Amino acid sequence: MNAPMTSIERLHLELPELDWITDPSRIARLSQDFAWFSPVLDRQLKDKRADAVVRPRTEDEIRALVGACARLGVPITIRGSGTGNYGQTTPLAGGVVLDMTGYNALQWVRPGVARAQAGIRLGELEKHTRPSGQELRCIPSTYRSATLGGLFGGGFGGVGSINYGPLGAPGNVLGLRAMTIEPEPQIVELRGAEAMRMHHLWGTNGLVLELEVALAPAHPWLESLVVFDAFAPALAFADALAHAPGIVKREVAFFASPVPDHLAQLAEHLPQGCHAVLSLVAESSEDPMRALAEAHGGRMTYRKTAEEVKKSNRTLMEFTWNHTTLHALKVDKSLTYLQSSFVPGRHVAQITEMEQLFAGEVLMHVEFLRNLDGLLTCSALQLVRFTTEERLDEIIRMHRERGVRINNPHVFIVEDGKAGGALPPEIVEMKTRFDPRGLLNPGKLRDWPVKP
Repeated sequence: MNAPMTSIERLHLELPELDWITDPSRIARLSQDFAWFSPVLDRQLKDKRADAVVRPRTEDEIRALVGACARLGVPITIRGSGTGNYGQTTPLAGGVVLDMTGYNALQWVRPGVARAQAGIRLGELEKHTRPSGQELRCIPSTYRSATLGGLFGGGFGGVGSINYGPLGAPGNVLGLRAMTIEPEPQIVELRGAEAMRMHHLWGTNGLVLELEVALAPAHPWLESLVVFDAFAPALAFADALAHAPGIVKREVAFFASPVPDHLAQLAEHLPQGCHAVLSLVAESSEDPMRALAEAHGGRMTYRKTAEEVKKSNRTLMEFTWNHTTLHALKVDKSLTYLQSSFVPGRHVAQITEMEQLFAGEVLMHVEFLRNLDGLLTCSALQLVRFTTEERLDEIIRMHRERGVRINNPHVFIVEDGKAGGALPPEIVEMKTRFDPRGLLNPGKLRDWPVKP
């Protein structure tokens, strides 16, 4: 007697024309992201995987798959390039991983705005915007592989956030086109604040098909490293550069010793034991930037013009944000990281206090950005010398007790990563509206647990 057909087998039989990935090793790889940055998530998620992966290329293919999954009750986990760090693309309940990287067309570029399908890679999108003298306002260090939909669903900020804030700041994302998860999927256009109710929710409350994003004027960016012998003047220079209104910039990052020692590819430019400031400033702003560095006692050890960066195909952007963590882990696999936010106006004092409190255990890496209110502050992606999960929890608690916000990167529940608490009612309403059967990435929202 033949065994009953599984839901995945029925899906495959119903939709044979789709690009199905059924090889176990490829499914395992496409069921994971960079959650291994966290020893906690690595332990919890490393054996979780989908039953199949599908890579659609058209809206009709997406609609056919979503409708069939809804009829059969098959969970769907939406995936871009898997450059996230929280197990966002790791299915807890099996089912299908919906790989959006084949759905990647540019729709259009206009003055100040562009629209593209969710699977387009960010680096590819900028290739289309640059001929008109424009670039993305916020771009992660993983821009070569990260997708537009992945940035929206799982990202926060990046290079450019020093001017325009995180992706969630009003005006950065103007609208989107999304699909409901139903037997007869509906297409809905969302604008402004309503569209942002799907942001940074890991694809749990809607399937985003297209995004419309604001652009910034592009400049030829000078990339540089300025090094210091002491912590305080290095941090003071980074803060002064970030605040300097007349210096046009795209990125300012501060690396306290011994973080630069872990950036092996830049070792010839980073003397052992130094503190370093990485920046991208407009080439026209080089002289005032150099003068500011000299006034704080710094010396420039690395300098590349925009043309030199283009020819070498190596950019310092890929040593910022969480790329710093990746480079450090190549040198020391015992490290992990935190994600912190400091209070505007108090950020220098808070950074200094945390450096002294956790000297040698929590290694300071700071990214300057504007917050949602437009105030200049810092977000840190500190490296942590991991010992035990209990000590990691204690470090997080000690930060919070001192007024430093921690977005916990060692949990796979959306609410817990945002310091706990229930989802706002408007997010719950959006989930109910776009995923009434709770099939999107089940288990990642506390109020929609995995169904047995």
